[in-house]
Amino acid sequence: MAEPTYLKPATDGVYIHVRVQPRSRKNRIEGVHDGRLKIRLTAPPVEGAANKALIAFLADVLDVPRRQISLVRGEKAREKVLLVEGLPLPDVAKRLDAAFQRR
Repeated sequence: MAEPTYLKPATDGVYIHVRVQPRSRKNRIEGVHDGRLKIRLTAPPVEGAANKALIAFLADVLDVPRRQISLVRGEKAREKVLLVEGLPLPDVAKRLDAAFQRR
């Protein structure tokens, strides 16, 4: 299985490149858009609420504690880069794919 374009290996984990759509009806993985994982969130993009919701959503999907996911780039943008620590790239890819298939 080829590595998804939105996942990049990091020294201590995996970078996930995402595009966030806030104020959606439900939290869900929408698919891949321009080489980024598109995620819809119910939270508004106000005072970091969408960033917190994104980290909580990904922690739930990947079955890791929130402290293992950090926002690396894109604090005030729709396009973001997150670092997932302590999980190898193939595991991240499998778990994200499984969540997308369940939607």
